[in-house]
Amino acid sequence: MDELEAILETGGAAAVEIAASALAERGGVAPNCPNCGHPLIGPYCAICGQPHDTHRRSLGHLVHDFVADIASFDSRVLRTGRALLFKPGELPRAFREGRTQRYVPAVRLYLFVSLLFFLFLSVTGIALMQFTIKVETDTLTHDKAGRVIQTAHGKSTILEGLKSDAKGNISLADPSIVNVKIPGMKADGSVDNTVTTVPVFLRPIGYAQIKLPTEVQKELDGLRKEAMASKDRSSAFMKGIFSTLARLETDPAALNGPLTTWIPRILFVLVPLYAVLLAAFYWRRRNRFLYVDHLVFSLTMHTFLFVVLIAAAAAQFVPPNVLTVLVLAVLSLYFLLSLKYFYGQGWWITGLKFVGITIIYVGFFLLPALVFALAASVIEG
Repeated sequence: MDELEAILETGGAAAVEIAASALAERGGVAPNCPNCGHPLIGPYCAICGQPHDTHRRSLGHLVHDFVADIASFDSRVLRTGRALLFKPGELPRAFREGRTQRYVPAVRLYLFVSLLFFLFLSVTGIALMQFTIKVETDTLTHDKAGRVIQTAHGKSTILEGLKSDAKGNISLADPSIVNVKIPGMKADGSVDNTVTTVPVFLRPIGYAQIKLPTEVQKELDGLRKEAMASKDRSSAFMKGIFSTLARLETDPAALNGPLTTWIPRILFVLVPLYAVLLAAFYWRRRNRFLYVDHLVFSLTMHTFLFVVLIAAAAAQFVPPNVLTVLVLAVLSLYFLLSLKYFYGQGWWITGLKFVGITIIYVGFFLLPALVFALAASVIEG
């Protein structure tokens, strides 16, 4: 093989010399290739492949060419964008079928769109995630029948063994019962406060505001001082929790910076893992679909995820709850259609695999990865 390559290279160089001599006999001059020094015949060097046009132009020419490439209806970028948005599964299928020149490569497209997403957040001042603190207080009420009702964590429960009069005075329903345990009620008769953190996605920094009731703030301060003063190693976790709560009280976006750093790292692992999951579900078709085909499919799905997140971040006029439902609906429909078009199986088997892949990926890959990223952000912060 080496001898054949040497013969071809020598023959190519000889052919270039003959063409240059013929051009000189006709009064023409062949410039030398700036890369290898051989005569340059045509738009590319026949020896090393160096193009004759090195694109050393003025700034005006470069801007004109860039705008022309983007504005061209048939440009590679626009074709890729149209396929990504309106033809689910077309990009990975084109790669599998060898139609690679029509579209931007999957890796390059993923890197560009993900970079665009984080750049958009930085420029607009939108946080990937903020946290607000929600306080739920257990309450005791009564109905017209005199039954005592406890409301805790958004759920109402009838407390057996207690009754209430019209004025709201609570007493034992059966005087023979000496003591009745009321969940959530302390020995002094007060009720518990439940403090939870609630994430707020893709909203401007400062959107989440935290204002705790005075009694809850005092209770948290007391618990925080008690945890910090403890020398028990088992309380290290509680120290981290209270320290994070203290930071979130003053800055709900305190974890946004570390999360923005960790999310790309997590996705660097999730993208190939998602491809492994696809390969497992389509194991019987492994002769037709190589791992690289699944990997390109995974890259395309995660690229579309970033596109949807950019649109969600821009749609600040939509209420957060409605926006979350829309994002999940669009992603689910796009993923289902992509599976159907790329793998070419029937709707029933595609639907079942869609449900299985989604449950496993979200439950065993995505959520644990996000918890890890959040924990790492707390430690770094």
